[in-house]
Amino acid sequence: MEQDEIYLVDLWRIFARGWKWFVLVLVLTLACTYAFAHLVKRQWEATVWIQIGQVGAVPPGQDPKVEPLQRVLERLQLVPFQNEVLQDAGYAPNSAVAGLYRKSLKLDPLPYAGPLIRLSVRSYSRQQADALATATALRLHTIHQPLEAVQLTSARGRLAGIESDLQTAQADEARYRKASQPESLGGPGSKDVANPMLASLLLSNKEGEIRGLQQAKNDLVERLGPTYTYETSTVWPVYVPEQQAFPNPALTWGIGLLLGIFLGSSAALARSVARRSA
Repeated sequence: MEQDEIYLVDLWRIFARGWKWFVLVLVLTLACTYAFAHLVKRQWEATVWIQIGQVGAVPPGQDPKVEPLQRVLERLQLVPFQNEVLQDAGYAPNSAVAGLYRKSLKLDPLPYAGPLIRLSVRSYSRQQADALATATALRLHTIHQPLEAVQLTSARGRLAGIESDLQTAQADEARYRKASQPESLGGPGSKDVANPMLASLLLSNKEGEIRGLQQAKNDLVERLGPTYTYETSTVWPVYVPEQQAFPNPALTWGIGLLLGIFLGSSAALARSVARRSA
């Protein structure tokens, strides 16, 4: 215990003698921190949530998404895709804005929420960050549009076929219903079914067929509705905080203060060692 007390007293004497060096180094470090905080280019971060489009009316076992989540993530990181985004936003691929866009691009997949992709990019102003995030989402939407159109055309073709079959079945049902009445037997040249019992049997089968076609039509129409079929788009507006993302004032000054205390302490100790050596 006595050795610890002596050590603390000696340490206090070292700092008491070299306090000028401590203060000088601390002030220089804080001055450098001030210069860094005011001279470095400020950066703002924009965040956008992108929902991958889908067509709900697809054959069983087929992914309704226009493009799988993992493939979309790979696409967003391709240099040609990023060049197209920068061109849409009005920036050259070799500009400083482009370099920061590539370096700061962050992708956070949310497979159980849509799936969604939370995308973050940085730029040198709030407006630039907002424009780049919006351009990224719009470019992906443009690429997915023709892919979605192919699936929609196929689904609408199936719907048209079901509607045609339903109309034919309903016409047959009306004919069988009329023929099932004994007093409605047709003449020799009539196309109606001559046997009322056979007509009743055909009518029952046709009613079951109509119910199945109607159910299939309703299911397909529902899946082509906005609940199951939608385009690739942003779920919420692009979010850009009012405060800059870099440099963070509180974090910058905190690191500068800690670094200044460490360097000042080291300078005071070095001065004490130099005096003893002399």
